[in-house]
Amino acid sequence: MARGWESKSIQAQIESANEHRGIHKVRLSGEELERAHKRDSLLLHRTRVLHDLEKCTEERYRKTLSAGLSYLEAQLAELGWIP
Repeated sequence: MARGWESKSIQAQIESANEHRGIHKVRLSGEELERAHKRDSLLLHRTRVLHDLEKCTEERYRKTLSAGLSYLEAQLAELGWIP
């Protein structure tokens, strides 16, 4: 059996099992997908800035990072993110 058919069969079995359990895939619109992608990207940047703040010892760089963190959190708040 070809590998592609095998994986499609497994995927169909998983989807069938999820339907029986009442789990349905949520289809997002293009705009919703874009918002989710932007939110995920901002959260990754926020994680990086928080990590850098923990390791930073230079005061000027800490101020820059803090300002960046504030900006990222403001952008996330516009997208409905709650810390």
